[in-house]
Amino acid sequence: MIRVVIVDDEALVRSGFSLILGAADDIEVADAVDGPSALGTVRREEPDVVLLDIRMPGQNGLDLLAEIRGLTSPPAVAMLTTFDSDGHIAQALRAGAAGFLVKDTDPEELPALVRSLAAGGIVFSPQVSRIVIDGYLGASDHASTDLIGSLTGRERQVLARLATGQSNGEIGAGLHLSVGTVKDHVSSILGKLGVATRLQAALIAERAGLTVKDRP
Repeated sequence: MIRVVIVDDEALVRSGFSLILGAADDIEVADAVDGPSALGTVRREEPDVVLLDIRMPGQNGLDLLAEIRGLTSPPAVAMLTTFDSDGHIAQALRAGAAGFLVKDTDPEELPALVRSLAAGGIVFSPQVSRIVIDGYLGASDHASTDLIGSLTGRERQVLARLATGQSNGEIGAGLHLSVGTVKDHVSSILGKLGVATRLQAALIAERAGLTVKDRP
């Protein structure tokens, strides 16, 4: 079972997400809480995934993200956001968020997105992809995308699949590589691009227009 904690100051959002995810056979909503209760709940429940509101009155979602990411075995954290929080999105990305979802994400898609996060993948709703990309890289910053030229052909293939949200296992299956080899490629990619997370690398790939190719 994939254990999820939902953190949002709105009770309606918490209950809605809980109902949607609770209907999936392989997902358990360990708890749904507001900001002040979040860190203690995550420590107690040890979830695989946290869905965290990026803006909460009286409790900064970005501060919570940093605290959660600082735990010994932190869960994957996806930020729940709206279209007007582009500046916050950039900060959350740099703090290690694994994804960004709008609060009106299609209910049929939400369980699959959570599964991807639990498997080590990355997710961001199509509605916020351009905001995320521009907010992180900057509208005129091409320095990071230029670094893609330093990658080997195989690393470019791995990065292209990583950018679609695939986990290491899925990338390995698609490219006929072991999971260990994929991990080595991902580590090399992050180092060459000068980024800390898979999502940061994925956004650079997105900006550069890197696409998945079926054959090496």
